[in-house]
Amino acid sequence: MKLAILGGGGFRVPLVYGALLGDHAEGRVTDVVLHDVDAARLGAVARVLAEQATGIPDAPAVTVTTDLDEALRGADFVFSAIRVGGLEGRAADERVALAEGVLGQETVGAGGIAYGLRTVPVAVDIARRVARLAPDAWVINFTNPAGLVTEAMARHLGDRVIGICDSPVGLGRRVARVLGGDPDEAFIDYVGLNHLGWLRGLRIEGRDELPRLLADPALLGSFEEGRLFGADWLQSLGAVPNEYLHYYYFNREAVRAYQEAEQTRGAFLRDQQARFYARMRQPDAPALKTWDTTRAEREATYMAENREAAGAGERAEQDLESGGYEQVALALMRAVARNERATLILNVRNGTTLAALDADAVIEVPCSVDANGAHPMAVAPLPGHATGLVCAVKAVEREVLAAAENGSAATAVKAFALHPLVDSVAVARRLVDGYRQAHPGLGYLGRGRPQGPDMITG
Repeated sequence: MKLAILGGGGFRVPLVYGALLGDHAEGRVTDVVLHDVDAARLGAVARVLAEQATGIPDAPAVTVTTDLDEALRGADFVFSAIRVGGLEGRAADERVALAEGVLGQETVGAGGIAYGLRTVPVAVDIARRVARLAPDAWVINFTNPAGLVTEAMARHLGDRVIGICDSPVGLGRRVARVLGGDPDEAFIDYVGLNHLGWLRGLRIEGRDELPRLLADPALLGSFEEGRLFGADWLQSLGAVPNEYLHYYYFNREAVRAYQEAEQTRGAFLRDQQARFYARMRQPDAPALKTWDTTRAEREATYMAENREAAGAGERAEQDLESGGYEQVALALMRAVARNERATLILNVRNGTTLAALDADAVIEVPCSVDANGAHPMAVAPLPGHATGLVCAVKAVEREVLAAAENGSAATAVKAFALHPLVDSVAVARRLVDGYRQAHPGLGYLGRGRPQGPDMITG
């Protein structure tokens, strides 16, 4: 099988390739093509993959290209892991928002809207090309904001695009370990949108063990989300929120921590990865070791501002393990390509799963996956407070999709103004003006012409 990775010069690509190296079964991926607009980044990542494959005789062959159509032709699976505007764009998203006193995080609030407005037109172009050049391919979307981008692509690819994220899986694994269960065997009752969901139950051998966790403050304080939100708040909710809900529940504290930080997260990653790619321009640089050292630093500093605001301290060693989005992607491919049935938390179209949303709304829920794709499982309704937040944020996503389609600056203002974390229409107007000045690619707002696919980078 052929796998095309868009944003193939991106820093996390070696995680995906490492997962593929452990798959030796029939029907595995044998060819990987990396696409990016930056040839130097492609070369750096290809060096890391070559060192990963050392001593593995059946390692998937790797090719690189800056031609998007070439990458897509003949692909069985397409991983979309692009970053429109690069990390400099993310840093600008943060700066513009924080100057207005609102959150500029990559997927949440004003920053997430700005990132979506840049990314959706490019993602739609990719979806159209996939439909034309690889109509039988399955698209696995890693690109943030994952739910929004998946929904944009689904309008052209239907259920053949599936979004993935590692945060629900990581949360479920941490809770399962705290409760003494096997993370690989536990069923995670998780419902919401991407980066806006709640773990409402965790079944081990058929028994829901979450009530035991919520009744024990010591257990609640023993893992990252418990320290981040506090035992009292989790007990009040009767659930464990995705870590990104910290931006909603403790918004003032998070914004203040970001404003007082020496660097925003985007600026830190921009500088860190610039050092990595500069080091990789040296022919004698140990590629895999350089990448792994950089990755470890990245993981250790994840959501540092939120932990500081909550007084949660440094990340515990056991919390450094992500949900393993590369393992989720591999399990998804196996289930589809070989009909190896699996249950995975994915971003898919709602259908009739959540009555408060329409059928085409992309949600994040446990899914049964087989050769026919991902099928959302029946879930209990969300409580009123969660339903209200989900519906409000989904309404914002729909305005982002509309603005990206019609190029209307007024619609973009509406998207910002309706978000729960933006508290003024006047602020929303200034945000649109600020982001248009910061990002040439957003010049289409007010002119009706979104940017093209030449903005893709990993």
